Amino acid sequence: MAKSSRPLKAIPEFTSEAEERLFWETHDTSGFVDWSKGRLVTFTHLKPSTETISLRLPAPLLSDLKALANKRDVPYQSLLKVFVADRVAAEWRSTMRPGVRSDEVPPTSRTLRKARPKAKRASRAARNRTAS
Repeated sequence: MAKSSRPLKAIPEFTSEAEERLFWETHDTSGFVDWSKGRLVTFTHLKPSTETISLRLPAPLLSDLKALANKRDVPYQSLLKVFVADRVAAEWRSTMRPGVRSDEVPPTSRTLRKARPKAKRASRAARNRTAS
């Protein structure tokens, strides 16, 4: 590989991870990094970031999920993770306060627990209205 004679640009200082992400999404790294000096590394002590859970699903729902996964040629557990991640992201987007960026408010179990009872009360109230 031919070595570039151009001097590398200085990488700017970022105030947040979101700002850095936006920068690298819109800029080519070749002007900032000499990739000819790059090395292949392996993170041998990296712990998996997933947790094992037990989830009970109705048999017809599981059959449908497996059929969809088979159609897409992916494992059904992977498809389920994608579906859950998409829905969780959509819920967070729909509950954001105006003027607050989503990367500024990390999801926590506390905020999830707070949101759940309101939804139950609202659906209970709707059922009571239709039953009357």
